[in-house]
Amino acid sequence: MTQAAVPEQIGEILALIREHGPNPWNFLPELELAEHLAAIRRGRTQAVVAVQECAIVAVVTFEPSDAFHRYQPAGREVEWQGYVREAVVHRAHRGRGLGSQLLTAAVARLQRMGLSEIYVERHEENEGSAGMMRKAGFVVIDVFDDPRRRDVGSRRTAVSRYESRP
Repeated sequence: MTQAAVPEQIGEILALIREHGPNPWNFLPELELAEHLAAIRRGRTQAVVAVQECAIVAVVTFEPSDAFHRYQPAGREVEWQGYVREAVVHRAHRGRGLGSQLLTAAVARLQRMGLSEIYVERHEENEGSAGMMRKAGFVVIDVFDDPRRRDVGSRRTAVSRYESRP
């Protein structure tokens, strides 16, 4: 079952991300992650979760942002964008489409908030995330050197934008 996250689930979401999010490709600084999730309580950050047998098995967090202005279409550079921050699926539930399903739900919610352009980032070489994002309609629009957040492999970040399907 997919549902909007509520503040009472922040601890469970944080535990899921801490246990099933770390891999060589992910940048998950503890303080930033805790602050990001605490913003669910204030309404700044939102999340959608997949729940099975009363446990959260996948999460996608998202929020309005102005961090991607350089990728905005001409004339929309100063408009707010949607930003998908975290997408984590419990190891035992990967490969079932939960991540793509939650990404699609997050996109729909961001669009209902009036955000036309929606962005997500990942390590350039994270093929699991790349496939999940492609399946949900995201297309890579830039790749750049990012040694501060990427300390393995190519050390590059790929930025993708949601492209609505006809």
